[in-house]
Amino acid sequence: MTTVQSPAPEGRETWTSNRGFILAAIGSAVGLGNIWRFPGVAYEGGGGAFLVPYLIALVTAGIPILFLDYAIGHRFRAAAPLAFRRMWRRAEALGWFQTAILFVISTYYAVIIAWSLSYFYFSFGTKWGDDSKTFFLSEYLKVGDPGVSGELVSGVAWPLIIVWVLIIVILALGVAKGVEKLNAVGLPLLVLGFTALVIKALTLPGASDGLNALFTPDWGALSDLNVWIAAYSQIFFSMSIAFGIMISYASFQRRKANMTSSGLVVGFANSSFEILAGIGVFSTLGFLAHEQGKSVGELEGITGPTLSFITFPKVISEMPGSAFFGALFFGSLAIAGFTSLISLMLGVSVAFQEKFGLSKETASVSVGVVTAIVSFGLFSTTTGLIALDTVDQFANNIGIVVSAIAMCVIVVWLARTVETLRGHLNAVSTFKVGRWWIPVIGLYAPVFLGIMLVQKVYDLIKNGYEGYPAWYVGVFGWGTVALLVVFAAVFTAIRWNGRDDPGFTPWPPVGADAERVEPAKEGVR
Repeated sequence: MTTVQSPAPEGRETWTSNRGFILAAIGSAVGLGNIWRFPGVAYEGGGGAFLVPYLIALVTAGIPILFLDYAIGHRFRAAAPLAFRRMWRRAEALGWFQTAILFVISTYYAVIIAWSLSYFYFSFGTKWGDDSKTFFLSEYLKVGDPGVSGELVSGVAWPLIIVWVLIIVILALGVAKGVEKLNAVGLPLLVLGFTALVIKALTLPGASDGLNALFTPDWGALSDLNVWIAAYSQIFFSMSIAFGIMISYASFQRRKANMTSSGLVVGFANSSFEILAGIGVFSTLGFLAHEQGKSVGELEGITGPTLSFITFPKVISEMPGSAFFGALFFGSLAIAGFTSLISLMLGVSVAFQEKFGLSKETASVSVGVVTAIVSFGLFSTTTGLIALDTVDQFANNIGIVVSAIAMCVIVVWLARTVETLRGHLNAVSTFKVGRWWIPVIGLYAPVFLGIMLVQKVYDLIKNGYEGYPAWYVGVFGWGTVALLVVFAAVFTAIRWNGRDDPGFTPWPPVGADAERVEPAKEGVR
């Protein structure tokens, strides 16, 4: 029986351990959406009954597509553009489309972290006063009408500088010394801090009313297609799948790495944190309702930035130990944001590093500075909140869904590499992926995602978005989608000047001729 040895090290960094990879992947998945999006979506989607479509979405779309990301990144050893190019040359454009999504999301994600840092400071003394809504919109963000403003908001700009300096430094330090260490410190702090916050919330008067509102099942909601779409959307957007992040992260795994077991840990850890967030948020909302003599259903602002920066400050002001509670909440938001933003930026930085043959440091600084300039210009101004809201809606609900559909269709129906990728996962992992995986990612997932996409596009065309002027939605909404396409076309057309190595050989060999796979021990690269 022959033994197939792993190729010699290729000069590429790796995570120092499988634990480091798992922490980084969980850090990417556990982000702002887990804290401010899941609780409200679950409540509006049938409470306890929402967990049924949510868990079905996790096992039929979330984990299968996460496995697909892992397989592509781990087998082809590159960020999305080069990984897709190595898989099927014509698929490079999809890699750049995903890189464009990462770039766009990074520009506004950093601003939300800046808000969180500001509010961490504001917590000491509850500086938002008695009217948290007026403070957030008028005094802090100085929100103007939809348009293009050149007036910087200093309260946002200064913490935003801190965010971008830290991100560029961490990127320049690399995968093992920068990204992995950030997550090794940040993720435990996030879990400990947020768990302490949840424990405190559970002791508040009215907490049980909030939990009853969240978990009491409305089984009739399961007959509503929109509830199922909401469940798939939540799983999809919270797990960092199908837009290049996990492809990049998996590409830095050592050759001999248990990919599917790691994926299961990441998937269920992400969902566990979302449920923890739901408990914490609704315990707190129950307290707010109790203090105001209302039911939880009568409260406004239970999801998104409104929950975090208007509703929660209002709650914090009314509870004992407000500074401690506020610091825990906004500190958790900032840490969750940092661990997710670094994963977004790593995908962009490595893609340019590979395309143009740049050093790690050059790519990190160049990409970081350009992204920071766009971030400042669009989202730290008086129209930043409105621009952020619009760009986020279109980048997530159209851009990422299109990316996922295209990836599934290319892998299964055009490039026809799905069996090779399944064989790759099974060759390196203890949890084997059965043939069920192929119809799930080749038929079920793209069909359901297609329904989501058509419904969302129809709604946006018919009803616009949030009552914003049509020209504004056209520029910042549909213009974002157009930017993704143009970005992908331009960078696909540019000639490769980096790691376009035609001699690259995927490992391990899979198929009938691979009798045994036993990679050689691999050092940090």
